[in-house]
Amino acid sequence: MSSKVYCLAQFLPKAGKETELFKVLQSLETNTLREDGCLQYRVTRHIANPFAEGSSFPIVFNEIWANMAAFEAHCQRQEIVDFFNRYCLAEDGLAADWNVCVYTDEPEQYDAPDL
Repeated sequence: MSSKVYCLAQFLPKAGKETELFKVLQSLETNTLREDGCLQYRVTRHIANPFAEGSSFPIVFNEIWANMAAFEAHCQRQEIVDFFNRYCLAEDGLAADWNVCVYTDEPEQYDAPDL
């Protein structure tokens, strides 16, 4: 087990804004990948496949962070705060909805010692 944090950040673009939102999200990758504790940060877009017919928002960041502190530091970076303010919260933003969740690979009540 590990202290890694796995994040899925999903985005639902406003009508006709998927390509533009995807490009804006891609622009966040370069600086984020330089952050301490960032192990993976890749924006992806949903593709149709008969073996994976689940539903999802069409744009998803797949992130892996070394620990919760690294993830939380990322969330507070000005570039990330500005992104959410401009493209998610603003009336004229590109995202109609978003869903950001974090996960662990540790079972509940895991009692490994802190190292």
